[in-house]
Order: sequence, then structure tokens, then C-alpha cells
Amino acid sequence: MICKKCGCDALIKDGDWYKCPNCGAEMFDTEVTVNNIKSPTKAVEEIDGDLPNRKSDSFTPDSKETVSENQNADTLDVSTENDDEVSKKKKGRKNKKNKKENEIKEPKSKLRDAVDFCIPIVIAVIVAILLKTFVFANAVVPTGSMLNTIQLNDRIIASRLAYINDDPERYDVIIFKYPDDEEQCFVKRVIGLPGETVEIVSGVVYVTKTDGTTIQLDDSFVTNCEPYGDFGPYEVPEDCYFVLGDNRNDSWDSRYWTNTYVEKDKILGKVLFRYYPSITKIE
Repeated sequence: MICKKCGCDALIKDGDWYKCPNCGAEMFDTEVTVNNIKSPTKAVEEIDGDLPNRKSDSFTPDSKETVSENQNADTLDVSTENDDEVSKKKKGRKNKKNKKENEIKEPKSKLRDAVDFCIPIVIAVIVAILLKTFVFANAVVPTGSMLNTIQLNDRIIASRLAYINDDPERYDVIIFKYPDDEEQCFVKRVIGLPGETVEIVSGVVYVTKTDGTTIQLDDSFVTNCEPYGDFGPYEVPEDCYFVLGDNRNDSWDSRYWTNTYVEKDKILGKVLFRYYPSITKIE
């Protein structure tokens, strides 16, 4: 026998026992049997010697499959638990979302509905007023004094911004406050500029410019009739304008007013186009 403690092989036998002279360990003689029964030490040695074979036998393919199946089962259980947790979280989010949607879809009060309905209308009205006050002038022409350029009852649009940085030019069609009654607005064509002299002889208009030259004005826009009458001369003051209607023989204009001239700050805008009954540019 060999000492199991230090590995010494010079054991001293003493009856049923062996004693190691090196470390002093005592061991029972495993070869001894009593009534055909192996000693415990012998049985332990046989078990220890047989253990590797038992381990190899226990790990058979079937057992591996069993373990694998058990592992899969464990994995499945874990996966199932994880799926349950994910499902609960999704359900919680869905409930929150539905709650929010329900809050949003709650019926509004009648007052709130009325306010929501009126806000766009109020904004549109305010914008229209601002545009009409500061950008455009809208007018209906009730007479035929500007035939054939503007027809009776035409609706026209004028730009209030046209003369912010520029002065009116000859032949511009303008909307302005009637000098004899500023509560009324007229539409006429600019003929004489500040500092010029205007004279009408037999219906023909002559203008003496500030440089002293005299020109006969273009009358191609005048209605189809032969203008007549002698008027003037008119000396146009600074910042004022002399105006006539295109329907020269049937127009109440600077020739007949008590206050002959249109002051620049009384001009509301330059007429751009007709929008009713048809859209036409005014020149």
C-alpha cells in the first residue's frame, strides 16, 4: 500500500493497520474482510476507482438531449417571463396613449367651439382692414366720367404704396379725395404736374412745362368723341395736380371745381386694375 497522505510506499504493517514512517498516518488494511464484508476503506477505494466510468456513463447522448431540453425549457420560461414583462409594458403604454386620446377627444364646450370658429374670421377681417387702410384702396366707379378706360360700376383696386417714395406722373389714373367735398372720392387722370401751366383750346390740351416748353398732350385714351371747349390757363401750384376725366365732354373734373387742384396728400393711390366684372389692367 501507499500512504494516501504523503505517498510513502514503505508502510509498516501493525495487525490490521498500516503506519507511515514518514508522516505518521495510520491506514486500515483494505485487504482485510470480516464475514466476507469488505472493509470501508476498500469500498471507498473501489468507489473512487469506479467514479470516472460512472461520470462518462452519466453523460450519454440521451442525457445531453435531456439537459438541452431542460435548458431550452428554462430558456423558454425566461423568454416567456420576458415576453410577459414586455407585453405588460406595451399594454401600459397603450393605456396611457388611449387615455391621452380620450382626453383629447373629450367634447369641447359650446363656448370653446364658438371661439375656435370666430378666431379665423376675426383674423381675416383684421387683415382685410389693414390691407384696405394701408396697402390697397377699393372703389366702385358710379359714373361714366372715365369712359372708355373705366366703365360704369366697375370695381377697381388702387395701390396706396405707389406714391410713398415717388410722385404721381402724367397720365396716371388716381383715386383721391374730392377737393370740394373730401367725404367723396373721385377717379381721374393726371394731366398737369406741379409748376406747369395747363390750357385747353377747342378741346385740345396744351401743357407748358417748368422748362418753358409747350406740348400737346396725348388724347388716345379719350373716349370716342370730339372734345370741345376752351379752358384755362391753369397754373398748377406746388404739390398739386390738375386732373381730367377720359370722357372729356362728360366729366366733372378740375375745369369745373371751386378748388381746382388735387393736393398730393389727398391722393389715396394709383389705380392698378379692374377686378369686376372682369380683370383688366388700367393704364
